[in-house]
Amino acid sequence: MNHQAIDTLLASMSEPTAGAANPRTKAIVDRIVRDLFYTVEDFDVSASEFWTALNYLADAGPELGLIAAGLGFEHFLDMRLDEAESMLGLEGGTPRTIEGPLYVAGAPESTGYARLDNGSCPGETLLMRGRVRGENGQPVAGALVEVWHANHLGNYSYFDQSQPPFHLRASIRTDAEGRYSFRSIVPVGYSVPPTGKTQQLLDQLGRHGHRPAHIHFFVSAPNHRKLTTQINIAGDPHLWDDFAFATREGLVPAVKRQDAGDGKPLGIEGEFALIDFDFRLSREREAAPSTEIERLRAAA
Repeated sequence: MNHQAIDTLLASMSEPTAGAANPRTKAIVDRIVRDLFYTVEDFDVSASEFWTALNYLADAGPELGLIAAGLGFEHFLDMRLDEAESMLGLEGGTPRTIEGPLYVAGAPESTGYARLDNGSCPGETLLMRGRVRGENGQPVAGALVEVWHANHLGNYSYFDQSQPPFHLRASIRTDAEGRYSFRSIVPVGYSVPPTGKTQQLLDQLGRHGHRPAHIHFFVSAPNHRKLTTQINIAGDPHLWDDFAFATREGLVPAVKRQDAGDGKPLGIEGEFALIDFDFRLSREREAAPSTEIERLRAAA
C-alpha cells in the first residue's frame, strides 16, 4: 500500500460520527495516525511487531517519563521554548533544562536557608548558595526556590520508601536580598532501572541510560517566568554524555573544596563542597508561551 492509498484509507476513517470534533485534537491525532501508518508501511512492520510495541508501552507505565526524557522529547520541548523566547527578545536568563519525572509537590518551605539531608545519609557535605536575580540583575526577594536531588545511591525520596518524607527536597523563599542557601550532600550520578522498560528500549538503540550527578530546581516569582532547570556536578564522567540530554552550558558551576573550619560559622564540621550559583529570571511577557507545564506529578 503506497502513501496515496493510505491517505485515501484515512480519509474514509477520520470523519466524525458522533458529534463535532475538537479541531486541534483531531488535526494532531490525524497527523500522528498518518505518520504511524506510513511507518508501518515503509518499514513493513508486522502485526506481531506492532502489538509488541503496543504491549511495551502498556507495560512501561511508570517509566514513560524516563522514556520521554531518554528519547529527547523533554529536551526538544525546552529548545522550542528557547526559540519562542528568543524571537521575543527574551535572552540572558539562566538556561532551562528538563524537569524529569521525580519532582514531588509539597516540600516544607523555609526562608533563606534549608537543610535537605537528615544527617544520616553518606556523602560529601555540600553548601550551595546564591541569589535569585531579575533581568536587570537586581535581587528578587520572596522568590521560591524548589530543590530536589538523589541520595548516595541515586534514589529519590517518595519513590524510594526507605528514605524519610521529603528527604533531599526543600522549598526556600529568598530573603530580602534575594539570597537562598542550603546544606545537603553532593549527589551522585545514576542510571535508569537496569531491568526496566527504559533500559530495554535503550539497549535496542545501542545507548546507555546514565545520568550525571545533578540537582533539580524550580525557581518562580511574581511577574517572572518560572524557571525549570538543574545544575550538574563538574567532573562527573557522564557530564556531557547524559542519556536525557539535559547538560547545558551555564549549568555546570565550579565545585570548590573548603577546608575544615571554614564551615563552622555555618554549623558545618570538617571539609565540605561549596557551590555559588545565581539564578536569573526573565520578566513575564503576555505574548510568551507559558512556562507552567501541565503534567502529572507526585504529591505527598
